[in-house]
Amino acid sequence: MSSHTSRPAVSLAQRKRQLVSDELTEAALQLLAVKGFDAVTVDEIVAAAGVSKRTFFRYFASKEDVVVQFLADMGAGMRAELAARPAGERPSAALLHAVSGPLAACADHSDHAERALRVVQLILRTPALLARFLERQAQWREELTAELAHRLGLDPDSHLYPRLAAGTALTAFDAVLHRWSGSDGAEDPAELVGRAFAVIAPALDAVPEQ
Repeated sequence: MSSHTSRPAVSLAQRKRQLVSDELTEAALQLLAVKGFDAVTVDEIVAAAGVSKRTFFRYFASKEDVVVQFLADMGAGMRAELAARPAGERPSAALLHAVSGPLAACADHSDHAERALRVVQLILRTPALLARFLERQAQWREELTAELAHRLGLDPDSHLYPRLAAGTALTAFDAVLHRWSGSDGAEDPAELVGRAFAVIAPALDAVPEQ
């Protein structure tokens, strides 16, 4: 009986933690996007979120970690999206779908998209944050490499193709983010990624023999 009554309490606690984390993230990203990374203090973030400084450090080690979480969310699901694509689909089409997810939300002209633009601009213009972004991209490349190798039945240790293809797809993703950021949101990231993949598709679809 006790095992049944404990589950809702755990679920409620998890929801509460997620809500606090989301509120902190929202407050921090809004301030960082407007004022810049160096100008924002943790005190300002907790004041905007309506929580204590102690609560902030329960969720994040630093204000940099808030942005790192944004990056983790940006890349979440890329591998899953690739894995979900039809088995016979061309690699270029499958990889396009996999990396388009994070860009789709940037193309809807909503308040969320506006905030995403400002945070991406912040990341690209702040050396410490850009370094963390590149670390994340390296992780995404490993995940896409493994999934692509699995899809095609290739050994990533003995075939160059999976890593080259994953890296090429993420280079296109990175180029689109830079172009979108540089245009201050004037260009459509969904249209840009389509154009980028039109350039790299022939190479992506030149899968070597096993």
